[in-house]
Amino acid sequence: MEVLKEKVEEEEAAEREAEAEQAARRAAEKDREESTLNREDLLDLEQKLSEIEVHIPDLPVTFTKSSIDISSLPESYRTNSAKEDLLIHVADNFARQYNHLCPDREPLFLHPRNECDVQKFVSTTIRPTLMPYPELYNWDTCAEFVSDFLTIVPLPSPIKLPEYLFSPTSVLKYQKGNCFDFSTLLCSMLIGAGYDAYCVSGYASRDICQMDLTREVCPLMKKPKETPEEKEKAIPKKYTIKSPRDLRSKFELTQQAKKEAEMKAAEEKKWKEEEERLLELDKPPPDPMHGLRIHAWVLILSGRREVPENFYIEPFTGRSYNTQDEHFLGIESIWNHKNYWVNMQDCWNGCKDLIFDLGDPVRWEFLLLGTEKPYLSLYEMEDEEELADDEDFENLDKEEEEKNFDMPPSWVDLIIISQKEFETRCPQGKKVIQYKKAKLEKWAPYLNGNGLVSRLTIYEDIECRKVIEVKEWYQNREDLLEMRQVDKVSNWTTEYFKPGHFLALRVHTYKNMIPETDRTMEFYHTARVDGLVKRSETSRSMTEYYEGRADFLIYRHVNYGVRNKKFSLKSADTNPRPMLKITERFSRNPQKLADNDVAERVFVVSEERIQLQYQCRSDFITTSKREFLKRNDVDDKGNKIIMSPEMCVSYEVEPQEQSKKLLFQYEMMMDLKNEEKISKHQVWESEMEVLEILKVREEEEDTHNLTVSIYDTKRNEKSKEQREALERQAQEEHMRQVEAELDYLAPFLVQLPPGEKLTRWQALRLKDECLNDFKQRLIDKANLIQARFEKETQELQKKQQWYQENQITMTVEDEDAYLTYCSQAMFRIRILEQRLNRHKELAPQKYLALEEKLYRDPRLIEYLKVFV
Repeated sequence: MEVLKEKVEEEEAAEREAEAEQAARRAAEKDREESTLNREDLLDLEQKLSEIEVHIPDLPVTFTKSSIDISSLPESYRTNSAKEDLLIHVADNFARQYNHLCPDREPLFLHPRNECDVQKFVSTTIRPTLMPYPELYNWDTCAEFVSDFLTIVPLPSPIKLPEYLFSPTSVLKYQKGNCFDFSTLLCSMLIGAGYDAYCVSGYASRDICQMDLTREVCPLMKKPKETPEEKEKAIPKKYTIKSPRDLRSKFELTQQAKKEAEMKAAEEKKWKEEEERLLELDKPPPDPMHGLRIHAWVLILSGRREVPENFYIEPFTGRSYNTQDEHFLGIESIWNHKNYWVNMQDCWNGCKDLIFDLGDPVRWEFLLLGTEKPYLSLYEMEDEEELADDEDFENLDKEEEEKNFDMPPSWVDLIIISQKEFETRCPQGKKVIQYKKAKLEKWAPYLNGNGLVSRLTIYEDIECRKVIEVKEWYQNREDLLEMRQVDKVSNWTTEYFKPGHFLALRVHTYKNMIPETDRTMEFYHTARVDGLVKRSETSRSMTEYYEGRADFLIYRHVNYGVRNKKFSLKSADTNPRPMLKITERFSRNPQKLADNDVAERVFVVSEERIQLQYQCRSDFITTSKREFLKRNDVDDKGNKIIMSPEMCVSYEVEPQEQSKKLLFQYEMMMDLKNEEKISKHQVWESEMEVLEILKVREEEEDTHNLTVSIYDTKRNEKSKEQREALERQAQEEHMRQVEAELDYLAPFLVQLPPGEKLTRWQALRLKDECLNDFKQRLIDKANLIQARFEKETQELQKKQQWYQENQITMTVEDEDAYLTYCSQAMFRIRILEQRLNRHKELAPQKYLALEEKLYRDPRLIEYLKVFV
């Protein structure tokens, strides 16, 4: 029974193991299926997540009253003067009358609060200031500086006037501001520069208010308008050859013209449709607040600074606009540092119909009577007899004088832009502006180690994803690189250099810096000895253009063959490219006859031929030509080769007897052989120059050192080190002199043995010698002054005696010279007398002071304290 029981248990255990294996197999298969599904789900999840783009919003730039430190501001920022309070009362009264007469108009921007929470009239916030930089004297550079220097802060509400208008000094300090802050600062600088400028409060489009330039073309991409050159009309000659008769079919010409006109009309229609489609895409979306967005800008009136016509300046961009521009939709008021005007004209058509005659009280209502603008008389008196008596007339004059109220001076402190701020320009030294299919980046000078100051990136699409061209501008580079233009489509790079480069390089166009590849170099030919203007190089040719050479060479073209082995920089000298053909062209030499003046010279090196073509005479229509077949002086057997007529083939327009001689042809061929050697050497020098230029350019790009003016003490390290070394040296010299002056016993202590202790007798002797020496020096100085005094006196007496002897025969000039000498001599004598008297007064005091110092000297005090 036990054996049977064991067998049953074994069978049950085996069945359980089989079931467990099957369960494990099913679980593994299920896991594999689930893992496959999980992997597919994971890939799908990753793909979906990759399609999700997260844009981190930029933190809005804020500039509020709480962000300004008012502890160091002047008292004029915190309080109002009596005249300013009176002006605010006048403005409030003016606003009440304006609201009563024009209830449908928006409130005026009259006296907002400043950073100290004090109400200030807008005209007194303008502080006319002329900047000490010549670059800020013109309106365009001044507006560009303000737009680059400040960061835009949007208005708290796009349809409400701001409650605060900060001072230009705070705006400059924190480099932030809204459109009103921009305009106030710019207007202050323009009025200081002499312009008739005004701040404008009005309404503008959304693109202007938000500085959205994504639908405008970058100014750097706009090409200047080319004025077509007027062609001179040819004067018809009396005897002219008639044109041949046109034998073509007029019907066929008419049909062809119709077909071309239809094709052209279809192309123009297609082009117009595409242009309209692009314009429709470029149109901004509809703005629900169109015409309600408040904005401030600057108005420049004609007259001053030779301004021919009125125009606007947008402070955010620094660009100018016509007063009829559609971006500006209306004006409420304008003001400068002297007065305030309210626009009374209808702006239903924007600013296109506005007339800026501020002296017309019908179109512009002014706040104060005191204004430079001429205005119409408010009191039209038909008859002066209506005035009853003189007393009424005087009272009326007094009332008019009381009503005449001048604008108080500005409460703003002096506007100062330091040299560092002027050079930095942009906030943190960098600014990015997005245009239509372009992005402009600006940097302050010396901010980038390679001298980069601006970069313009041009894109193919509006989304700015694919770059097609990059332009970079540089400043203060030692290699004088001014601009680099990179074409991303063709991979061509063009570099522009300023004059002064030691290689005289002006323009360098290349794909890579590997030698013997496609490139073009242009040079400042006036700075070169050989007059090279341009050099174009490919793997198989090199072309050079010259100007102003003594040999009249203007063109050289070289064709190369294939090297026997692979080229490397190390083997460039030992294994040059084989020259197959050298073509040279020359300009006309007026000192030679046309038949002797070579116009083109071709050295066919591979075929050992030389071809010449001469200049064309004015009375001929063909030119002379020659071709030489080069041969060695001796053949393979060592026999001397004699010149034969077959070695020179020529065509002469006007044959000469001399040119037919073999000797003349032989000498010419020998000269041409020498010229060929010289041309080959010059070509080799050009190849070496190209290698040197490429090497120098690689080194310059690796180092890109910047030049620093010797007057720039902050950046010029050498000048700074030299100045500090000179200051240390001067300070050390001053300390040595002070120590030498203080150590009055040094000359006497040197006489004693070093290291020996003083005795009482030696101390007394040192004191006496020091006092006696000082006394003698005082006496010598007095004697010296006395000697100079006596010498001047004797010379004056001699001059006076000479004058007494020659007084009768002296001229007017001699007498004037004598009087001048006497005046100068008396002046010197008085000075010497005063110095002597002062020395006599101070000498005893100096002697007693030295004696007291000796008694208190730590080296003598223990020996001389008995005598104190």
